[in-house]
Amino acid sequence: MKMKFVAACSLAACSAYSASAHAEPGVTLYGDIDQYLGYIHSSSGTSVTGLNDGAILRSRLGLRGVEELGGGYQTKFTLEQGLNANTGGAADSSRLFDRQAWVGMNTPAGEFRIGRQNSIPFFIGGAIDYTERTTYGSVINTFGVPSRYDNDLSYKSPRLAGFQLDAHYALTETAGEGLGARGVYQLGLDYSNGPYRAGYAGLWAKPAAKALYSERVVYHNLYADYDYGQGKLYLAYVRSNNVTANASGNNATAILSNVSIPGNAFAGSNPDVLRMYNIYQISADYRLTPQWRIGALYGVMKDRSHRDSGAQGGNLGTYYDLSKRTTLYGFANYMKNDANAGFRFSGSAGPTANLAGADINGKSLIGLQAGILHRF
Repeated sequence: MKMKFVAACSLAACSAYSASAHAEPGVTLYGDIDQYLGYIHSSSGTSVTGLNDGAILRSRLGLRGVEELGGGYQTKFTLEQGLNANTGGAADSSRLFDRQAWVGMNTPAGEFRIGRQNSIPFFIGGAIDYTERTTYGSVINTFGVPSRYDNDLSYKSPRLAGFQLDAHYALTETAGEGLGARGVYQLGLDYSNGPYRAGYAGLWAKPAAKALYSERVVYHNLYADYDYGQGKLYLAYVRSNNVTANASGNNATAILSNVSIPGNAFAGSNPDVLRMYNIYQISADYRLTPQWRIGALYGVMKDRSHRDSGAQGGNLGTYYDLSKRTTLYGFANYMKNDANAGFRFSGSAGPTANLAGADINGKSLIGLQAGILHRF
């Protein structure tokens, strides 16, 4: 019944706003469908093949609106729902708009937003590697990227002399705790000038009061790009302790949820918060024709606690644009886990056909992806 109610609400909202989109130029219905055939083979001998959602972009349906107030002021909103296009179901059955749900004001002094929002590390994905940090082969994506948080307050400055500041604070809404006592803090600084782009995107969060481990979960991302005309060169570095084990593998989940949990906090009872990783990745692409692009990347995760729990890998890939809205793509990916590591392939959405446990812990993985992305 709950799923039927969510589906009915979503359909009603989309129907109403689809009509409004024709009458009100400030309201837009948008989205994408991204479906791919994925194959994963482990050195254990086990393989799996499946039709998955979201190699590059998670399938989604969204509404965005802008109202001009005059004098350089605007009211803006976004409501966005993730989809499993291979099944027709919602990406998160507990939320109607699981990806974004915010309202804000754009002013001459910058943009202010409140609500459920994408994180700064997620937002700068296009600056991380040629796949926009989403395919099986992206080592940074495999480690896990903090994606979005509830109850988020944000500010983004105008771009001045090439620089733009971005700051977020997601509240815990915990009784007895004052504003700023805990929660998820984010800070970003992006620089863009001609063919050069570089910046920092960071996140940190404190554990619950009187936690067994008082260390914060952190995620620091430095990136630098150079556009050489026919393509781009990407360099990226991540330092984070936000990874731990679950039933799927030795490194298969995050300590602080990548998409928010009630209270935007974590218990502080997991000793893996003491384990820091350094992640290095290099990537480049080349445009053979205006429609056809190829690329490659390589990355390595170093476990600084010396527990032999790192990994390395990369990919080769190609994109072919059939039009401005429709793209065909294919990727060949490889990853090798260290003896005590258990990372597994991900994508913009985690593949429903995946390997786990003994088939990833300490194993090498090969992954193939071939699919189609259509934006509307």
